[in-house]
Amino acid sequence: MAYFLQQLANAVPVAALYAALAFGYAIAFAVTRRADLTYGALFAFAGQMFVLFADFGWTRLWLVLPAALGLGAAAALTFGVGAGLVAGRYVMRPLAFSSANAVIVASLGSLMVLMETARLASETRSLWLPPFLNDVIVFWPNPAFPVALTVIQLLNTALMVALVAGGHWLLTHSYAGRYWRAVSEDREAAALCGVDPSMVYIFAYGVASLIAAFCGILAASYYGNMDFGTGLTFGVKVLFIAAIGGQTAPLYAALGAAGVGLIETLWSAYGPILWRDFAIFGFLVIVLVVTRREKIIP
Repeated sequence: MAYFLQQLANAVPVAALYAALAFGYAIAFAVTRRADLTYGALFAFAGQMFVLFADFGWTRLWLVLPAALGLGAAAALTFGVGAGLVAGRYVMRPLAFSSANAVIVASLGSLMVLMETARLASETRSLWLPPFLNDVIVFWPNPAFPVALTVIQLLNTALMVALVAGGHWLLTHSYAGRYWRAVSEDREAAALCGVDPSMVYIFAYGVASLIAAFCGILAASYYGNMDFGTGLTFGVKVLFIAAIGGQTAPLYAALGAAGVGLIETLWSAYGPILWRDFAIFGFLVIVLVVTRREKIIP
């Protein structure tokens, strides 16, 4: 029983990460209804920039650890959001409202550029952060098997939940959210009412890039590293997990992604780890096929 409770506790940070990533992806997807692999690459790129600049501040500038982490976070947000805006403005926007296949090909190209940029910038070195905020908080003090999480797991979870909750509130109560909903529901009708769909798309892509960069920083701070191939893995994974709850409804996408995070953690605990990704992707494909509905994409 204690082992099961510990796995449920372990699932909370993973579910929060997947929920925040799916929430950000759905914000951009709802405007264009085009699958985009760039989002996962921005998440990994920001995490790699965070580790790279934190290492630079620690080893080259001789900064104390909090200052080095602050430098890494600032660089990750700057480069992550900047790369997202450039990709959204000059690569995705000209293609977003035309061919869906062209968007997938362009997003794959953007993913490769970001992955290779991070690899070359770090000289193909796998950099690691030192552990921090790793004090253990025990929830069930069982002498044989205590149920516990670390401070950074709880902090990351709280920040990601706050991000989703705050983002949902802004989408439902702000003028920007009203424009976003208008374009996501009917782009042509919104244009007739004076709303510029292209500007709304760039805004949505910028917000999605900010969320991806923020999640990349939190994930790298917890795991200590961000692999060069993470962009492709999460690019595909986010595309699928966001579809479980509905790619055009950010909150439902987040809830569906959180469920996938729970299932993935339980599989890691009780199933063969080698088959985890195959099982998860297979489950997602089956769910999407069963729940598929024919919709006319404008």
